[in-house]
Amino acid sequence: MSVPPPLPAALTRLVADNLREIPDFPEPGVLFRDITPLLANGPAFSELIDGLAEHYRGRIDAVAGLESRGFILAAPLAVRLGIGMLTVRKGGKLPGPVIGVDYALEYGTARMELRPETVRAGDRVLIIDDVLATGGTAAASIELVERAGGSVEAICMLLELAELGGRAHLGGRGVDAVVVY
Repeated sequence: MSVPPPLPAALTRLVADNLREIPDFPEPGVLFRDITPLLANGPAFSELIDGLAEHYRGRIDAVAGLESRGFILAAPLAVRLGIGMLTVRKGGKLPGPVIGVDYALEYGTARMELRPETVRAGDRVLIIDDVLATGGTAAASIELVERAGGSVEAICMLLELAELGGRAHLGGRGVDAVVVY
């Protein structure tokens, strides 16, 4: 199996140039990276989706968006590629039947769910979300897609907070992070 090419550097510049950094949000000591300026800039958002579509064209059969900001990226990408979008949601948000995976949080657990019939056997799936932090939601989503019969072809995150070690929880899988902090 060949190693896929890295994301184009132009996408990294595009995203980095359209973020807003907000210190001490949502609490003191946190530097929040806001993607809403990118989303509000129609030409930049379109350029991002076009770049991602070109990068993944022919390699995937479906895009799995992770609740909730992953949906914002997954929907236009799926439309641009003419493929389906899978919704991986927080527990209790999808009508059944669903499959679910619990994962650890700092103080407790959370759950991600997927309707298994939305994944066709052998589908090559891209998992996409806005931020890779601790890796819990991404790891749970990988497990869900695979349990439903799909194969995770790629993982794309708009931003990666590398100091939180999320990649370590993804079983050695590569991550296409557009911007890494």
